[in-house]
Amino acid sequence: MSRISVFSAPFLLGFDSFEERVDRLAKSADGYPPYNIERTVGPDGTERFLVSIAVAGFGADELDVLVEDNQIVVRGKQKDEAGREFLHRGIAARQFQRAFLLADGMIVKDATLGHGMLVVAIERPKTPKIARRIEIRVS
Repeated sequence: MSRISVFSAPFLLGFDSFEERVDRLAKSADGYPPYNIERTVGPDGTERFLVSIAVAGFGADELDVLVEDNQIVVRGKQKDEAGREFLHRGIAARQFQRAFLLADGMIVKDATLGHGMLVVAIERPKTPKIARRIEIRVS
């Protein structure tokens, strides 16, 4: 039995891989760690996005930010230190993976870690609208 989705409409051509990515993101949707996404538009029309992820307790060597297949994947894994005894452990120390889907043309500029926040900067440069006429060949 075939699956029917919004992407199977006859006028949405070539969106198969997009649907797969959305499915992958939906399966990994959990609330940890929390994050914010901010959007600004520069005077030149360039859109800028800041993805701020709360990663208190993680060091830069325990975090990975990868751009693959039109998505940003942020992974964190802390190492347990032997000999530490907690009377109360309220700060989560679990591994995580959080993914953000990127539109075509998005550029990941950099990632910074400070004050328990990992901030990933993304840009979408303003692109000119292009229209062109397609000549019809007669066979």
